[in-house]
Amino acid sequence: MSAGALLRAAALAAALAAAPAAAQDAPDGEGAEPATLLADRVEIDAAGRLIASGDVEALQGETRLTASRIVYDGATGALSVEGPITIAQGAGEALLLADAAELSPDLRDGLLRSARLVLDRQLQLAAAEINRVEGRYTQLSKVVASSCEVCAANPVPLWQIRASRIVHDTQEKQLYFENARFELYGVPVLYLPQLRLPDPTLERATGFLAPRFVRTDELGFGIKAPYFIALSPSRDLTLAPYVSARSLTVEGRYRQAFRTGTLQFDGAISRDDIVPDEVRGYLFGRGAFSLPRGYRLTFDVEYASDADYLDDYGFYGKRRLDSSLRLVKAEHDYLFEAEGLHFYVPGADVGNERRPSLIGDLSVTRRFDLAGGTGSLRLAAHGHERPSSEDVLGRDVGRIEAELGWRGDAVLPGGLLFAAETRLLAQADAYGDDSDNRDTQTRVIPAAAVELRWPWVKQGSGASHVIEPVAQIVWTGEEALTDRPAEESGQVALDEGNLFSFSRFPAGDRLEAGLRANLGLSYTRHDPGGWSLGLAAGRVLRADDEGQFARFDALDGARSDWLLAARLDLAQGFRVDGRALVDDDLEAELIEAQFGWAGERLDFAGSYTWLEAAPAEARPEAVNQWRVDGALRWNDRWSASADIAYDLARDRAADATFGVEYRANCVTVDVGLRQRYTEPDQDDPSTSIDFGIELAGFGGTSDGPRPRNRSCLR
Repeated sequence: MSAGALLRAAALAAALAAAPAAAQDAPDGEGAEPATLLADRVEIDAAGRLIASGDVEALQGETRLTASRIVYDGATGALSVEGPITIAQGAGEALLLADAAELSPDLRDGLLRSARLVLDRQLQLAAAEINRVEGRYTQLSKVVASSCEVCAANPVPLWQIRASRIVHDTQEKQLYFENARFELYGVPVLYLPQLRLPDPTLERATGFLAPRFVRTDELGFGIKAPYFIALSPSRDLTLAPYVSARSLTVEGRYRQAFRTGTLQFDGAISRDDIVPDEVRGYLFGRGAFSLPRGYRLTFDVEYASDADYLDDYGFYGKRRLDSSLRLVKAEHDYLFEAEGLHFYVPGADVGNERRPSLIGDLSVTRRFDLAGGTGSLRLAAHGHERPSSEDVLGRDVGRIEAELGWRGDAVLPGGLLFAAETRLLAQADAYGDDSDNRDTQTRVIPAAAVELRWPWVKQGSGASHVIEPVAQIVWTGEEALTDRPAEESGQVALDEGNLFSFSRFPAGDRLEAGLRANLGLSYTRHDPGGWSLGLAAGRVLRADDEGQFARFDALDGARSDWLLAARLDLAQGFRVDGRALVDDDLEAELIEAQFGWAGERLDFAGSYTWLEAAPAEARPEAVNQWRVDGALRWNDRWSASADIAYDLARDRAADATFGVEYRANCVTVDVGLRQRYTEPDQDDPSTSIDFGIELAGFGGTSDGPRPRNRSCLR
């Protein structure tokens, strides 16, 4: 540009900046932001109009206009723009394309002819005319809207909406359609006189969500039509009417975010012919809050009207419902825990009367430096109550205890790691509705342990190897041997987590007594190639068999079963963990393994479990089952998922879920199939199928980039 042209361009920019219209968000009394004009050529004609031509670019706030020619009439304050025209607003939120336009100097109002509006690079609206009003509304006439790519190779999109008029409210981010006609491959399938949809940049707005079509053996064919209500920026409610051949149901979800936490409630209410003339339903809720002074409060609420409701409607599949309230504070040397629980099995009136339904636990632990080691003091209380007042069958229990402990560690010559630990526990138990245990029972139990670890390490330029034998000698006083009822320690396990511990019992109503040795040996290899292998074995040897584990074969007798464990991690993303419990004759009581793979297109995780029958642990039959859960992405359009639990003992799938999803640039379609056995002796599985379709371009619902239409890339 010449010096004179630069001066004229500066004059045009000043004229644009002096336009009377204010920016949309400008405070009262403030004008629009300064405008900037760039062009190959700028001139003033005989009528006093300023003409910019060539590669013209005008910038006004967050709006950027490019055109081949702009004519500014100072007398009328109008801008005449010749195309091809591009007007970009914000960070790619809206793009206007047109052949010609008449605009106001601040580019906020005007008329565009043969124009297209592209929102968030997803939704395209082609119109005969586009009229911009007050910088907020964009009015389109004779419109075709679609998020599918349209080009010479693909002139008819998968879907489109034709309307006589569409108004886009840029402030509320809403699209208002008049005389809308929905078409599939150009064929009209639905007419709506009025229609409102959110634009692609809006993530939360009141309105209908994508419907789902469901068919189940129990309920027949039905449709769910969720309706989302944005109550405030921090609260929302979703109501989903579900109408099927055998049921009328309304599902609901309420969510709220607070400055210090969140809560959510899910529920449903139904009238169906499965249980005629009765109202069925469920309510589940959960929340978590940070409280002053480092405390954290969590709660969980679960309720169902009957035992089969959750299974019939495919919600959670739980039989035993539990509600809880928990308060925790954890610091370096302090731990406070308080929890209240309520257990309930819908429909099991007699069982609920005789099961502990209300349970409370409270504990406070403090650690401190003591005699060259670490001391600890724990105070705890426990109580549970049965609704029944029957003698023995309705037993209620209360317990308080105090435990003083100390632990010291040292490194001995030769790399030996030595640890010593002592504990002194005082307990008092009281019982109600139990004539066999009328008096309060008290006991003071001393315990001590010494532990030696001797890690052997070989490390060089190649793989590193670590072998570590561990021996722990534990003694607990005979006061732990009592005939008090085993209320909480109904099941006992031997695993890597409790091999080196004072007691294998999970609760304080039972404590492991006597002199015993907990022995273990582990081997770990770390390879420079990025993979690692770990092997471990251990068992418990007792000086005397006290008969404490007569009901649990893995720990019964003077010698426990062998605990064997293995772990393999490969650099490519594959991992496998396994453990087994075998006796001296190498007969297994438990075999279980977990494995998984995380790849670019394939992810899966699975497990295998074999448990021998154990009536004492409420397992009358052996468990022999494997489970696999995975997802496969064939390409950027197709993906599939599966979750299968297979019962090898019955030679059938206990639960199987399959899903397929197709994601195009303008639509997502997913289909799910589930088969499950809700009862062990059920002959035929119950089957449910659900189908959903979501159109891209309306609301911020996309969870990732969508593929482009390859036929349009030529």
